[in-house]
Amino acid sequence: MDFKGSDTIPGPRTEDQLPHTAEAAVKIVIVGGFGVGKTTMVGSVSEIRPLTTEETMTQAGIGVDDNFGSDSKTATTVAMDFGRISITDQLVLYLFGTPGQERFWFLWNGLFEGALGAVVLIDTRRLEVSFDVIGRLEERGVPFVVAVNSFPDGPRYPIEDLRTALDLDPEIPIVECDARRRASSRDVLMTLMRFLHSLAMSGALR
Repeated sequence: MDFKGSDTIPGPRTEDQLPHTAEAAVKIVIVGGFGVGKTTMVGSVSEIRPLTTEETMTQAGIGVDDNFGSDSKTATTVAMDFGRISITDQLVLYLFGTPGQERFWFLWNGLFEGALGAVVLIDTRRLEVSFDVIGRLEERGVPFVVAVNSFPDGPRYPIEDLRTALDLDPEIPIVECDARRRASSRDVLMTLMRFLHSLAMSGALR
């Protein structure tokens, strides 16, 4: 998804230091297959200038990376994306976007360390690339929500059909979003925080 068409925060981004009112900081990981919009989501919602590790795609990736639906993509994340958003005056989220290509998935272990939860960003044109992503989160016991990123040429399915296709438990939230839009991306993060709160209240979050 083209980051150039994303929302930007009016005026200069805030400085890197935490707001003086912040009492808690939580690490959240944004995961998904190649080209689903992870860098775009971090960039659209971050209140600081996001850190990206994008490199120009080369001929070496042909036949190795699955770029179906992302033919116009010229750069790719090779380590991580990083951003920050204040949910309230007291609560700050640190956002870490993972690389999407399988050959960079060995970096995920470090990115998951200390993460309270995750957003799985999916593209309905390529649902199959989400299976291994979700499987890794389930293996590690990382709570997550699923965000369906809206692409203009992407097919639309009923939420329950997506739940069945992805083999998700009934309690896992699935929401639609536009990763280019700050408000939409923030809504996804709020859905995750409400889900984590519900798990904590039920004793399921450790």
